[in-house]
Amino acid sequence: MGHIEERLTHLGLTLPPEVQPPPGVVLPFVFVNVQGDRVVVSGHGPQSADGPLAPQFGQVGRDVSLDEAVESAHLAALSMLGSLQRELGTLDRITSWVRVFGMVNSAPDFDQQPTVINGFSDLILDVFGPEVGRHARSAVGMASLPFGIPVEVEAEVSIRVINRGPQS
Repeated sequence: MGHIEERLTHLGLTLPPEVQPPPGVVLPFVFVNVQGDRVVVSGHGPQSADGPLAPQFGQVGRDVSLDEAVESAHLAALSMLGSLQRELGTLDRITSWVRVFGMVNSAPDFDQQPTVINGFSDLILDVFGPEVGRHARSAVGMASLPFGIPVEVEAEVSIRVINRGPQS
């Protein structure tokens, strides 16, 4: 078990399995795209511990409270960490969180998107610490998000490249 996985355990956090999209939905893309030492991570929403999207659907400020939305951003972070762990083998390969783009399914008068996305940023900083976890960030409101989720977050991280030697 790596240092970051130990940190997750110490914080009482569990990473969910691969996301289970709604029935009939095909997702024709990768969640984690590794390009050398750069990793682009597709948008992740809140995910239940057993795989499907987590409940609390709708617009923040109308159907979803601020506290529920912050928790949704927290769950989106765990979902993203699960995808990164499956792709990278260990979260210890992450050398820096470069940028985070947070989208909030917002009611027309809702303007606390930064507070919502703090649920994501705070978890990343708690897990990775202030050096590796620090990141540039945007938090914006959207008229809707896929499947009615309240929060979606995408990111870019840098990783340590594993040299596997010559290929035969």
